[in-house]
Amino acid sequence: MLAKIFIKRRFKEGKTLEVLALLHDMRAAAMNQPGYVSGETLMQNDDPQKLVVIGTWQDMESWHQWKADRKRQEFEAMLELHQEGPTEYEEYVVGTKLQ
Repeated sequence: MLAKIFIKRRFKEGKTLEVLALLHDMRAAAMNQPGYVSGETLMQNDDPQKLVVIGTWQDMESWHQWKADRKRQEFEAMLELHQEGPTEYEEYVVGTKLQ
């Protein structure tokens, strides 16, 4: 089932260029991963230090494999240097499961 991942981060002022470059490189690496579908980055209108990345994966397992990947963890560590607070993750599946 298609997975949508919302990744929320708040960055320190003055770090926008570094952060956007890291996010670009991280997405380029994700594009080569099995199950990757698409991604987009949103900047909050009233607070440009707050970004949300929405990743779409073919299934939750593909996302979890990428989340645990060593290369992704390296990107995450670099991003955390510029962050105010921890990264927040929300995982959703597209559609509903009725039982």
